Amino acid sequence: MSPDDLRQRIEYFKDLGVKELYRREPVVAPMVVPVAAASPVAVELPSLAPIVDTLVQISQDIGDCTRCALHKGRNKIVFGDGNSQAQLVFVGEGPGADEDAQGIPFVGRAGQLLTQMIEGTAKKEGISLTRADVYICNVVKCRPPENRTPESQEMEICGQFLFRQLQVIRPKAICALGSTAAKALLGGKDGVTKLRGKWHKWHDIPLIVTYHPSYLLRAYNVEAKREAWEDLKKALHFVYD
Repeated sequence: MSPDDLRQRIEYFKDLGVKELYRREPVVAPMVVPVAAASPVAVELPSLAPIVDTLVQISQDIGDCTRCALHKGRNKIVFGDGNSQAQLVFVGEGPGADEDAQGIPFVGRAGQLLTQMIEGTAKKEGISLTRADVYICNVVKCRPPENRTPESQEMEICGQFLFRQLQVIRPKAICALGSTAAKALLGGKDGVTKLRGKWHKWHDIPLIVTYHPSYLLRAYNVEAKREAWEDLKKALHFVYD
C-alpha cells in the first residue's frame, strides 16, 4: 500500500470516529500458533498534520476557509497573536466584533481586560512579562453570529487547527478562558466553576481553567474577578518562576 493510500485509509477511519487500529503480533512459526490466537496490539493513528508543522503552514492550510457556516458572516479570520515560542498560551472561545474587524484576538473590551490582567499580575508578582510574550488564540477562528456560543460542528472543524497551533508552540502551560475553551480542550461537560483552581492536562501539557474576561466585565462578578486573578497568578508562577 502506498503512503497516499495509507493516508486516505486513515482519514476514512478517523471520519468514522475510530481512534485506534489494531495489528497482530507477528508469529515466528505460523503453522504452530494460529494467527487468530495472537493478542491484538493497539496502534495509535498518526496525526494528519505535516511532519514538520509551523504556524505559517497552519494559517496557509486554513486559507480562505469555508469549511463551516461561520465564514458567511465573517470579515476576517482571526488566527492568533503573540510569541510563536511562548511558554504560556491563552485560548478563548471565538472572535467578537472588534476582533472580526481587525483580525486579531482579544482586542475589544474583554481583550483589553485580559491584557491588563496579564501585565498587571506579572508586574505585581515581579515577573517581566507583557502581552507580546504570550500567545493568544481562540477555539473558532471566525466570529459566531451575535457572539453566540460556537456549535459543536464548528468547534470540531476549527479544533483541528487549534490543536495544531498548540502542538507547534508546545507551551509550558495553557490557560483556557471560559467554559467553551475548557470543554474544547478537556472534553466533558463541567463548567469553569468546577474546573478552575486546579491543574489539568491537554495531552501532556499542564492546563489551567479560568473565567473568560467578558464574564469578568459584568459589575456583579466581584468574586469571580478575585478568583481569576488567583488563577492567573498561579499560571504565571508555574510558567515563569
